[in-house]
Amino acid sequence: MLKLFYAPNACSLAPHIALNEAGADYEAVKVDTQGGEQRSAAYLAINPKARVPSLVTDRGILTEVPVLLGFIARSFPKAELAPTDSYDFFQMQSFNTYLASTIHITYAHIFRPERYADSDAAKADMRAKAPKSLRDQFQLVEDMLADGREWIHGGKYTVSDPYLYVFARWFDRDGVGGMKDLPRITAHRARMQTRPAVKKALEQEGLAPV
Repeated sequence: MLKLFYAPNACSLAPHIALNEAGADYEAVKVDTQGGEQRSAAYLAINPKARVPSLVTDRGILTEVPVLLGFIARSFPKAELAPTDSYDFFQMQSFNTYLASTIHITYAHIFRPERYADSDAAKADMRAKAPKSLRDQFQLVEDMLADGREWIHGGKYTVSDPYLYVFARWFDRDGVGGMKDLPRITAHRARMQTRPAVKKALEQEGLAPV
């Protein structure tokens, strides 16, 4: 059985949703990141990066959200959570990597500026600048949806959609500024919250729709 280590409303929500979409048999294990459990010896033995998510498989432990999403999609092909064409699959992974390497990192400059600076002034500068950068980065996604597509990669739902959903949820957190100028992403977020797999993951993590 697969075992997913997650923290509520963290990026681990994306593979949590994907596992539900796939109909996978898995165990979800909450990691108390607010209390520092990710830095405990027990968790560091699972993931020495001290991050969630981690996915325990029968072949070992996988980390990093784009990897987990690709693994889930490939492991449960009947769920059709990723393109079968190789080029299209890696286009999907390109988008997921953009979320991980650009958008997620910009959020970190708002929520965890201590990772990047020591002085209060530098932290304040990052918190002031990052929301504008984030808005510019999300515009690329907003533009992708301008042709009326229902899901990120067209008419077909993929694991990119729950990953985007995570970061669309975060847009309403303090210091970010909200999504009032991103109507297509707002509509995508609303569509996501009608899906049974999303509703189930939110319930499992003790989260409300946004």
